[in-house]
Amino acid sequence: MVGPRRLNEPRRVAVDADSAGAPRAVASVAVEAVREEWLVEDRWWTPRPLRRHYFELAMADGRALTVFRDPGGGRWYRQRA
Repeated sequence: MVGPRRLNEPRRVAVDADSAGAPRAVASVAVEAVREEWLVEDRWWTPRPLRRHYFELAMADGRALTVFRDPGGGRWYRQRA
């Protein structure tokens, strides 16, 4: 039996970013436009604060996609809204 799983859990994804850090391609699919960009800083009072740089993207294949980068670790993740 499988236990409960978290909804909308972030998943690692390969992102090619430009020199400013904006995604150019996600999983080898070109980014047509960055629709929105924002920074989330939460739990700053805890030993493990949360800091994420989000991008809402329009992809060349017609999808809308949200990705974020952990500035501390530099890893990229996709997350469904």
